[in-house]
Amino acid sequence: MNFQISRNLMIENQLRPNKISDPRIISIFQETEKENFLENDLHSLAYSDVDINLTDNRGYLKNLHIAQLIQHSNITKNDKVLHIGGLTGYVTLILSRLSKHVVVIEDDENLFQQLKENLSKFNLKNVELIKNDLKLGYKEYAPYDVIFIDCLLNKFSDEILEQLKLNNGRLVAIEKINSDL
Repeated sequence: MNFQISRNLMIENQLRPNKISDPRIISIFQETEKENFLENDLHSLAYSDVDINLTDNRGYLKNLHIAQLIQHSNITKNDKVLHIGGLTGYVTLILSRLSKHVVVIEDDENLFQQLKENLSKFNLKNVELIKNDLKLGYKEYAPYDVIFIDCLLNKFSDEILEQLKLNNGRLVAIEKINSDL
C-alpha cells in the first residue's frame, strides 16, 4: 500500500471538498504519517473515511472530523493547548505543529506508553506528556488558550472549564449525547 498516495486521496476526497482550507492544516495532514501511530493491522484504515477503534471505547475520529475540529479551533503559533485524550499521539503531533505548547493527557496505561514512544521519535520541545484522569484536565499548567477534546466524554467537568483562559479561551470538543433523554 502506498501511504503517500492514500494521504493525497484523503486530502483531495475528504478534506478539501468539506471546506478544510487552511493551508497549514492541509500541509500538516499531508506530511504526517498516521500509519506510524497505528498497530500494523490498522494501517490500511489510516486514511479511510472511518473512525478507528484502538480500545473498546476509544479511538481516532474520521480524518475529516479531526481536521474540522482543528480548523474550528483556530489554533495560532502563540497558543498553549491542553489536549485531552492523546491516544497514540497522531493528533497531538498535529496540534504541536500549530501551537506554541501542548500539554497532552492520557489515562490509559497502554495508550500512554504508545503516546510516549511515538512522540519521542519527533524530538518535540513543545509537548508535555501527562498521565492523568481525562475528566480532570491538568490544572498545573492552566490557563490554556485552547482545550482540545477529541474523545467522547459524557460531560465536561467544571474543573476542565476553569482551566480555560478567561478572555478568548476556546473549548473544542465532541460531547457524547445520551439518546435516552
